[in-house]
Amino acid sequence: MDKLFVSQHPMIAHKLAILRDKDTDHRKFRELVKEIAGLLAYEVTADLPTEPKDVQTPLAIAKCQELKVKVGLVPILRAGLGMVEGFWSFIPSAEVWHIGLYRDEHTLKPVEYYNKLPTAPTVDMCLILDPMLATGGSATATIDVLKRWGVTNIKFVGLIGAPEGIAQVHKLHPEVPIHLACIDEKLNDIGYIVPGLGDAGDRQFGTA
Repeated sequence: MDKLFVSQHPMIAHKLAILRDKDTDHRKFRELVKEIAGLLAYEVTADLPTEPKDVQTPLAIAKCQELKVKVGLVPILRAGLGMVEGFWSFIPSAEVWHIGLYRDEHTLKPVEYYNKLPTAPTVDMCLILDPMLATGGSATATIDVLKRWGVTNIKFVGLIGAPEGIAQVHKLHPEVPIHLACIDEKLNDIGYIVPGLGDAGDRQFGTA
């Protein structure tokens, strides 16, 4: 599990407790998703490579560092959209590419319905954003899409993961790091994370 990173940040734990609460309204839920994503962004980007850059201050030349890679954010529609602003506030230069997947309620398998990636990659690294890593189907399908696109430097970032989903991603894509705010107990018989927080898309967009 050397590719699994679970945040120990107390503010993430605190905000996640409010996020889980069934009485948290849609507006507050969206704010919390954005805030937790921003805190995760700090941890997820800790190993990004940099290169030297000389910067002229008002007094002298400062030896500085700047990012060496172009980062792409890939939110899995629709729930992943809520995490984009948190990452954008931290990496404002990041490109955003959307991939639409929905889970077939009978098979629990992902079905791709939207993909507007350009012909060739325009970034060096992709961060897949999805609040819930449940069965792992959407995550692995998105990784497959990005690899076919030509990107091999990929990370998955979520809020809550189930052991089943983590195992599935590691089985099919063992080199892809998984960053989470928390790991929950299990999936129930209809593929929802328990205790989880319900449907992250419905709770963000008020469609429950």
